[in-house]
Amino acid sequence: MKYLDGINSPQDLKALKRSELPQLAKEIRKVIIETVSRTGGHLAPSLGVVELTIALHYVFDPPKDKIIWDVGHQAYTHKLLTGRRERFHTLRQHGGLSGFTRMSESPYDAFSTGHASTSISAGLGMACGKSLRNDTGKVIAVIGDGSMTGGLAYEGLNQAGDLRKDLIVILNDNEMSIARNVGVLSSFLSRKLSARYFVALREELKEFLRSLPKFGDDVYNLAKRTEESFKAFITPGMLFEAFNFNYFGPIKGHRLDHLIDTLENVKQMHTPVLFHVTTTKGKGYPPAEGNPSYFHGVGCFEIKTGNNISSKEKVPTYTEVFGKTLIELARENENIVTVTAAMPEGTGLKAFSEAFPERSFDVGIAEQHAVTFAAGMATEGFRPVVAIYSTFLQRAYDQLLHDVCLEAHPVVFAMDRGGIVGEDGPTHHGLFDLSYLRSLPNMVVMAPKDENELRHMLKTALDHRGPVALRYPRGCGVGVPMDEEVRALPIGKAEVLATGTDVVILGIGVTVIAALEAKKRLENEHISATVVNSRFVKPLDRELMTSLARKIPCVVTVEENVVQGGFGSAVLECLSDEGITGNRILRLGIGDTFVEHGSQEILRAKYGIDAAGIAKAVVGLVGSSGFKGSRGQGFE
Repeated sequence: MKYLDGINSPQDLKALKRSELPQLAKEIRKVIIETVSRTGGHLAPSLGVVELTIALHYVFDPPKDKIIWDVGHQAYTHKLLTGRRERFHTLRQHGGLSGFTRMSESPYDAFSTGHASTSISAGLGMACGKSLRNDTGKVIAVIGDGSMTGGLAYEGLNQAGDLRKDLIVILNDNEMSIARNVGVLSSFLSRKLSARYFVALREELKEFLRSLPKFGDDVYNLAKRTEESFKAFITPGMLFEAFNFNYFGPIKGHRLDHLIDTLENVKQMHTPVLFHVTTTKGKGYPPAEGNPSYFHGVGCFEIKTGNNISSKEKVPTYTEVFGKTLIELARENENIVTVTAAMPEGTGLKAFSEAFPERSFDVGIAEQHAVTFAAGMATEGFRPVVAIYSTFLQRAYDQLLHDVCLEAHPVVFAMDRGGIVGEDGPTHHGLFDLSYLRSLPNMVVMAPKDENELRHMLKTALDHRGPVALRYPRGCGVGVPMDEEVRALPIGKAEVLATGTDVVILGIGVTVIAALEAKKRLENEHISATVVNSRFVKPLDRELMTSLARKIPCVVTVEENVVQGGFGSAVLECLSDEGITGNRILRLGIGDTFVEHGSQEILRAKYGIDAAGIAKAVVGLVGSSGFKGSRGQGFE
């Protein structure tokens, strides 16, 4: 690398000439493509902001100036320019660099991110803090047009315009969803109208017009309306002007000279500014430019072709099974409709939207709205299926409680990515849903042991006359045969998969298969285990669990969820309510922590919820209990 190898901080970047920056951008793209092809990651978003990132670090002075990347999945160039170049090959690997910005990873990461629409609110908080401390550092929030569909972004804009603090919001428009009236005139005016002399001239003219006797205010208001009408005609910025932001743009986000000139001018302003740049997702890599949705978050791929590098196994993913089964059921029930929050591909609803376009609703990145919108449709006799990642559903807790559960509206929440997700890390693991959902009155919470059971649970959920949360993991299924007929399961009934006398292992979801494998390992330790597929976190199969606890001395619960308030807590409460005492009970799951990024296999092993971890925990429990062989009566 000609230039990148010499950059260990933004100060090194500033030493380059402007004419050298385009070559640096090419080098950065090459490194990002090569790295993500091996590690997977958010390729298209990061390729789209290479020039913008270079310009920001060239003009501003982080970490004194705070740059906040909304979501943070587009911050790969930012990492390369801020001292993490030599570790960039560890991106998203366990113990390596995060795929998002993390304050604990670098002082250049102003805010830890992972969910959308947070940057403006966080940036305004920083700007207010700086103002109170008389800190002259700038605050820059970079937000994508997709994130602007989130209500939180407008809540931040609303207060920022009212407080008039020194905040720069950069709108990275990579889908042209705000407006299409871009061109040379708009770009020229934005650069020129942001220049310091023009801003000063406008302020002087404002004061002069207002000072005119009798008619000053009227003349000023007329001039202001004229300016706004002109700007509205040539730019899409009137929405932001209404929030009391000075709007500049759109500027083409891959022209470094234009970006730097405008940012230098905007830097001199001390009121809220919105700078609108248009970029191309996947810029510089033809496969990503041609299919930015696929390359938004991608696994390992061949650089030459862009083709995914996958295993030879053809086991379908849980997401695929969900999507296909839903289409089957929707052909039989015309009241089934779907709702997604800007993720039809990720949640498996793309095929459904093609088959039933009039019954498919994409609300954008607006999870709160998605939940209440679904509740509204349910009141009209429809059966909404809200397909959403577990980590994103937690953003709509209030709507779940008040708008769905209060009146027991029959809304199905298909929670993809439940449990440990993998390389995206703590903001994306779905490790809290069992805890926060089981506390809600009227909510049924269930999780399948495999992809075949997922089909039956989806039918169960749609047949139930109330809200249901159906939780399933990321990745491929177990590879079990699929039943041709999809049937409803009895609500709140578990199933015994294997019998034993020393310990009962109560699994839920993906941990059931691990528990069955653990049983085989325990046989080598001469420990006999009963394994239960609990199926339901709420309602529990109280009859089965209490009968087992009365016969078997040791009880182990296993869940891919935090143990506080989760499935194991539900079992403890059940046994306590039934007056069952004397058992040794162990809850396996995630402790009081946020789980780092890493592969699912590594993390499950680390936190002791894979087969080896379960077996080891059971050996410790049974061996120390003094119960082995003394009370075991087996299962009848």
